[in-house]
Amino acid sequence: MVCGGFACSKNCLCALNLLYTLVSLLLIGIAAWGIGFGLISSLRVVGVVIAVGIFLFLIALVGLIGAVKHHQVLLFFYMIILLLVFIVQFSVSCACLALNQEQQSQLLEVGWNNTASARNDIQRNLNCCGFRSFNPNDTCLASCFQSSHKCSLCAPIIGEYAGEVLRFVGGIGLFFSFTEILGVWLTYRYRNQKDPRANPSAFL
Repeated sequence: MVCGGFACSKNCLCALNLLYTLVSLLLIGIAAWGIGFGLISSLRVVGVVIAVGIFLFLIALVGLIGAVKHHQVLLFFYMIILLLVFIVQFSVSCACLALNQEQQSQLLEVGWNNTASARNDIQRNLNCCGFRSFNPNDTCLASCFQSSHKCSLCAPIIGEYAGEVLRFVGGIGLFFSFTEILGVWLTYRYRNQKDPRANPSAFL
């Protein structure tokens, strides 16, 4: 059986969806671990990560069932959803890699001002207070503030890691976006292949 055959296409599609399943469970597990150990207190951030994990798990489940059963309808919807996810993920990954220093700083400041719980997590974990300035009358969860020591501002500390994090996220996103376009191609080819064990007179 050559690799372009029915069995190979089926096995490759199953393997790809098993990979997506593992990634989705990893995302859900990391979010639960962050909450359990008190590293993340923002329910919004955890909710987004868990929602992405569940969405990816459902997509992988649809693809896996469609591949095992050679189900035309499931494979069609799986292919369309995967193509849409590829377009969104590829665009976001390219945007992460293309952001310059000034744009990164503006994006971080917007996120800082709009997420109070995430802001508290950053101040506590990075031991800093305020983004570009800090009012001593405000509250801060950093240990330096609790011990009445002078605290560093968070903007320079976050800025040191922002570029690396964005490049990492963009690179991972690009990698998975290419696996998604591979999944679309495999699904398209697999849908149009005849099961050698099926009735020769049956429709695909």
